[in-house]
Amino acid sequence: MSEMKILVVDDEPFNLDIIIETLDDPSYQLTTAESGEEAWDLLSRPDSDFDLVVLDRMMRGIDGIEVLRRIKADPRLSEVPVIMQTAAASPDQVREGLQAGAHYYLTKPFELEALETIVRAALEDAAQRRSLLDGMNHQARVIKLADSAVFRIRTLEDAQHLAALLGNLFPEPQLGAMGLSELFINAIEHGNLGIDFAEKSRLKEQDRWHDEVVHRLGLPEFRELSVTVSIARKGSDWEFLIEDQGKGFEWERFLELDPERAFAPNGRGIALARQLAFSRLTYEGSGNRVRVLADGGAA
Repeated sequence: MSEMKILVVDDEPFNLDIIIETLDDPSYQLTTAESGEEAWDLLSRPDSDFDLVVLDRMMRGIDGIEVLRRIKADPRLSEVPVIMQTAAASPDQVREGLQAGAHYYLTKPFELEALETIVRAALEDAAQRRSLLDGMNHQARVIKLADSAVFRIRTLEDAQHLAALLGNLFPEPQLGAMGLSELFINAIEHGNLGIDFAEKSRLKEQDRWHDEVVHRLGLPEFRELSVTVSIARKGSDWEFLIEDQGKGFEWERFLELDPERAFAPNGRGIALARQLAFSRLTYEGSGNRVRVLADGGAA
């Protein structure tokens, strides 16, 4: 496995030392910057290839929010995940960072285990998006020949492969695949397997989430459960219906990027999918059915 390149930005050398010591891992290659100006100089170089940025919000000169906005405005950097570390943790301040693209948060002073958990979560999410993109390119022409289709998925691998296929029906395939993947995974883990937000947070903190999903999929009570994904052409648009066999959940809580959940390693996927990927997202009944629309221009 290749090293993951992480840029750590903080204008307090003591904080940099703590983060470097905490992330002292052979799988991480760490680069540090002591100002927003230095960070942007490193990021804007043609050979810049960071996998993650851990960014202090409150810095002299160019602050973290400005660096974040520049990252998200640059097409070459916009997919790089950013963890915002901050003592400015009021709901309005967190909401500003979320809207600017900081979908992972650490509040200062942070626990070292929390830093490790958030770094793992951000890198895993980014790796999943890259894998989705890699699987999409050879399937675009075939899926666009369909008028309707029904698929059944059980596993996380099923979810990833089907999302890569159906993402090609969206005007922006990568965003479509990302959004569908979030909904498919939620239907499997939360719907069929009963792993709720709090339990997933604990499993992520223990780095056991994937193993627990695989374990439950093998249990007799879950072995026959599946998620049904139906697609239908609606003029120049595509409608998707995703239905699991669970009892549903309080989906209303997860439609927006909530500042209260910004510091958790999970819980942002549905809101991001709704915001970035779909022109419409509607949960039905208890929440075990969700209907989404991909805008025209995809077919």
